[in-house]
Amino acid sequence: MKILRNISVLILSLVAVGYANIKIPMYSANTGKSVGYVIAQDSKYGLLLTPHLHDLPSGVHGFHVHSNPSCADHAMAAGGHLDPMNTDKHLGPFDEKGHLGDLPVLIVNKNGNADLPLLAPKLNEKLIENHSLMIHAGGDNYSDHPQKLGGGGKRIACGVIP
Repeated sequence: MKILRNISVLILSLVAVGYANIKIPMYSANTGKSVGYVIAQDSKYGLLLTPHLHDLPSGVHGFHVHSNPSCADHAMAAGGHLDPMNTDKHLGPFDEKGHLGDLPVLIVNKNGNADLPLLAPKLNEKLIENHSLMIHAGGDNYSDHPQKLGGGGKRIACGVIP
């Protein structure tokens, strides 16, 4: 399993070789304490997001770009998922008919760390500038059923994207 993880990290890292990047500091929505950062980098396949996160609950978490560039008020000031086309649909990172800000889920290991890169094919650096990046308490089923917005629930970490 560790070999497979290392191979996937290497492949996704090579996807973005030669591109600039954005460093997004991430903070706990409850305490304001740093939980690390995420590097966002354009690639020919979309936006590569490489988390360098710690002190998070283990498991699968909803991960999204939100509309407003603010993490105030326990991250509620970030607004909803980035949806400039007003689709009002949460369909995940691969469906063009849904929110632009829908990302692949974030995987946090049993030690509370997340470092597996994710690829968001609908996004690039320019599209996420001046928004926020959000981690939710629960997972994400890439649907509005049975719960709206994939069922991710409470906002646990947030970062403003410069």
